[in-house]
Amino acid sequence: MNKIKNYVECVLQPKLQGDGGWIEFVSFENGVLTVIFRGECSKCLILNRCTDWIESEIKRDLGKSVKVNAVRKKPYFQDV
Repeated sequence: MNKIKNYVECVLQPKLQGDGGWIEFVSFENGVLTVIFRGECSKCLILNRCTDWIESEIKRDLGKSVKVNAVRKKPYFQDV
C-alpha cells in the first residue's frame, strides 16, 4: 500500500497539478484505489479518462492492476 500511496503523491499529484487539479490518496484495499479529486479535477467532464490513465500508469510503473474509485470534491480553495 505504501508503494501505491507514494506513487500517487510523488508521481501523479505533480502531473495533475500542472493542469490545476489535485489528487489525494485515501485508501488501497482489495485492488481498489480510492482517491479524492480536487481543484479543476473535481469538475472535469472527462474524469473517467484520467482514472483510466491512472490505472494504466500504475500497471506500467508498478506492475499492479488496480481499479480507481474517484471521489469528487468541490474546488480545493472552497473546502475550508
